[in-house]
Amino acid sequence: MRQHPAGVADEGPIVCTTTVLVTVADDPPVPLPAELRYTATDPYAVCLSLGAPSSPAAVDWVFARSLLARGLRRPAGAGDVVVIPRHRCHPDAVRILLRTRHGAAVVKIASGAVTAFLHRADALVPPGTEHRHLDLDLDHMVHRLTAGSE
Repeated sequence: MRQHPAGVADEGPIVCTTTVLVTVADDPPVPLPAELRYTATDPYAVCLSLGAPSSPAAVDWVFARSLLARGLRRPAGAGDVVVIPRHRCHPDAVRILLRTRHGAAVVKIASGAVTAFLHRADALVPPGTEHRHLDLDLDHMVHRLTAGSE
C-alpha cells in the first residue's frame, strides 16, 4: 500500500472480469472478454478493456467513473462515450456506446457487474474525495514548468 500526503492509503486496483456483447453497425452481437478497472491512482477514471486482458489486441477505453455511475440511472455522456441504463428491452444490461471517427460500437454489459464494480470503487475512493488521492508534487511541477525559462 502507498500512503498519500493526506493520510489516505491506496489499495490495489479493482477489477471486474466479465463477458460483454459488442455490436458494430448491423452485424450480430459478438461476445468478448472484458474488464472494468479502477485504481485510486487515477481516481476520476475507469477503464473498460475489450478483448483478452493480456492480448496486444485488447482495446482500452478510459472515461469518467461518474459517467458510468450516472449512466446506471439515466442516459449520460456525449461525444465518444455514452452510457445508457437498463431498459425494458434490456432489463439486465447497461449499454455503453463507444464512438470514434471511424465508426461506433454498442457494448452490452451486465448491470449487476457494473453496480458491484462501482460499489467496490466507491468503497476504495468515495465519490467527492478523489482529489485526496491525486499524487501532486507541486514543487516538482513548478520546477519542470520553469526549467526552460532561464
